[in-house]
Amino acid sequence: MKKSFLFSLAFLACFGLFAQQIHYVTARQQGKNIVVSYDLIASSGKYDVLLYCSTDGGSNWGNPLNSVTGDVGSGIKGGYSKQITWNVLADMEKLSGSHIVFEVRAKTTSDLGIEMVFVKGGSFSIGSNDGEEDEKPIHIVTLSNFYIGKYEVTHDQWWNVMGSNPSYFKECDNCPVESVSWNDVQEFIKKLNQKTGKNYRLPTEAEWEYAARGGVSTSSTTYAGSNNIDEVAWYSSNSGNKTHPVGQKKANELGIYDMTGNVCEWCNDWYGNYSNSSQANPQGPSLGSSRVLRGGEWGYGANGCRVSGRLDGGPGIGGSNGGFRVVLVP
Repeated sequence: MKKSFLFSLAFLACFGLFAQQIHYVTARQQGKNIVVSYDLIASSGKYDVLLYCSTDGGSNWGNPLNSVTGDVGSGIKGGYSKQITWNVLADMEKLSGSHIVFEVRAKTTSDLGIEMVFVKGGSFSIGSNDGEEDEKPIHIVTLSNFYIGKYEVTHDQWWNVMGSNPSYFKECDNCPVESVSWNDVQEFIKKLNQKTGKNYRLPTEAEWEYAARGGVSTSSTTYAGSNNIDEVAWYSSNSGNKTHPVGQKKANELGIYDMTGNVCEWCNDWYGNYSNSSQANPQGPSLGSSRVLRGGEWGYGANGCRVSGRLDGGPGIGGSNGGFRVVLVP
């Protein structure tokens, strides 16, 4: 074991930096551990500090290292000569590559990289006469102002809140988190709100479709931002049977990405029949057995990704096609 450990260390050639706060990253072997030193240049506030390891020179980073102690994790204050001790023997597989590098990342505790887009309230026609029966009847919905996630919540953002990555497709920090149930998402949102002091939630089904259609402009395009699905979505014909990093396709009229394809997105509502009358800020049925998902996903054909299409799933069930984005109300 010792011989293998020392051989792997021969490839520790350089150490990366992340964000303006992290400076002067160095590392040394100390017994069976690696000690990474860094300066966290910050005048005030607390930070979430994570240590990453790449086995291919920084092209792919994977998840943060778990077997670490010292100035790492949540609530780290600024200062000099910070140290992180990594128990390498607990993660020997991380040293199996030919060009191993490290990166220290710091984010403010209240800033988890969730970008929001403002959606001005208004009225629109929800539903379609050209789809499935559950998309009928078309009826008028009026919504108040809200903010919605510019992107689907990613692996990295989930990890920063939950300390885990439940996704089936793991090798992509900036891919949408998936394999999360509606109940899992509620736990994430609870912890996110505790961490940020904000009041995030899932979008209602009406908010989701309104934002996907472009808000006040409410375009009549088949997909979110285009009639050409290849412009805006990862779906069965171009996904390679996997998720992709968020924000790579064309955004819709509001600058929101991936509302068609990549992963289906949980909404807050119980699944049920549409109303026959106009509604203001509808919340969906008061009871049900399944929750609404919207937008289609990487394995669906074009018809299953239409902006008006509705799906449902048990709140305790999560699959590799299901993720989410969040909403804030002003």
